Amino acid sequence: MTHKYSELHEYSELHEYQMACIRFIVEHPIALLILEMGLGKTIITLSAIRYLMSKGKVHKTLVIAPLRVCQKVWPEEVRVWQHTKDLRVSLITGAPKKREAAIEADTDLYVCNRENTAWLVDYMEEHHAGEIWPFDMVVIDELSSFKNAMSKRWKALRRVRPFIKRMVGLTGTPASNGLEDLFGEVGILDGGKRLGRFFTRFHNEYFRPCEFNPYTGQIYKYELLPGADDRIYDAIDDITISMKALDYLDMPELVTVDHEVSMSRSERARYEELKDSLVLTVDGEIIDAKNAAVLSNKLRQMASGAVYNDAHVPLMIHQRKLEALEDLIEQANGQTVLIVDWFQSDHDNIHYYLEKDGYEVRDLKTADDLDDWDAGKINIGLISPASAGHGLNLQHQSHLMIWYSLPWSLELYQQTVARLWRQGQKETVIMHRILCEDTIDERVAKALSDKATTQDDLIKAVKAELGDGTGGAIAC
Repeated sequence: MTHKYSELHEYSELHEYQMACIRFIVEHPIALLILEMGLGKTIITLSAIRYLMSKGKVHKTLVIAPLRVCQKVWPEEVRVWQHTKDLRVSLITGAPKKREAAIEADTDLYVCNRENTAWLVDYMEEHHAGEIWPFDMVVIDELSSFKNAMSKRWKALRRVRPFIKRMVGLTGTPASNGLEDLFGEVGILDGGKRLGRFFTRFHNEYFRPCEFNPYTGQIYKYELLPGADDRIYDAIDDITISMKALDYLDMPELVTVDHEVSMSRSERARYEELKDSLVLTVDGEIIDAKNAAVLSNKLRQMASGAVYNDAHVPLMIHQRKLEALEDLIEQANGQTVLIVDWFQSDHDNIHYYLEKDGYEVRDLKTADDLDDWDAGKINIGLISPASAGHGLNLQHQSHLMIWYSLPWSLELYQQTVARLWRQGQKETVIMHRILCEDTIDERVAKALSDKATTQDDLIKAVKAELGDGTGGAIAC
């Protein structure tokens, strides 16, 4: 450690790679940390905040994060480490009156869930005209939630960006859906300095159309221009540090086991009947991203055993996944199991099917649920990647995860896997994935395994599952 950072000797519990990240944040007013799950991005950032405060360079820090990460991860991490225990934390969550009181509190660290970003900016502009923005440092935990430069949260934070002295973006998956995501993520950090202020110019600079409708001219797909990826990486290199967990941690082994289930002849006939009805709804139309997503959801619901009708009532097709799920729980022989679902029909069917056979299934949603999980009071936990994909440390009570239904999002998939496969896990982590044979399940699993979950893969998978027949797009 250099003399310049001799004051960091009190952070001796941290790894050297974590110290390198702390120094990077300290030395870069704009910092993008691409750290894989388990590398300790929270304590790295807290340590940097603590150091900057001790030097008088930072006075008030705002952290924007997913709700559960706000409520559990940041407050708990402050208390865990000796050198951060004196940091005072105020949670800007809950009802408006509670949020207002949290903002007005005299403290060091203000933690706000990302859904309240626009509200927070509006509140500060309305009630603090003399001091529009008191937070001289802003940390965005899970920066990918700011990839959409048209979202309210992005536009609101952009308005106050000139008043922020230091910006830190934390993510493990900065471009899970393609390098287009980086425009919004980098733009909210640097105000558009590196990748430009306008998305159209950014797109024209680095991408070109690849598939389009010859009749309407509507573009369905863009691809990177030759060498564009390297130019993008070069443009953001000065503010970016990237590390992979396997390079720095003694990570446990991760084993993925796929279990295929097959429908009976009558169940398959019902499945094909419903699938054919979907084909009719798109007959003669090109499948674009919007209706491909809708059709994908319907197909995945059917593969899992039930599909919603127009009245939002689930129609049962088969119980094959439920039977396989119960078999896997029995094979666990009393070990704690974490089940991952995606659709509400999956959630309801899992509860009903397992509980009628005497199993107790507990949703992991509230702080009390998570405390009981940590205390070993829950034997079968149930989570959804959409609500529990970030920040939760569940590795101390289980090493068994069962995916009942898979998401298309690579980011949500990886983040959910990391709830168990992370530093502190003592066992080999087993990922069981229940897939319905000859359905879209297999295509989703392959896309995730190939790490190619782009919008184009979604459209191609839906077309293939429906037998296509809707062609008409020209590919470059």
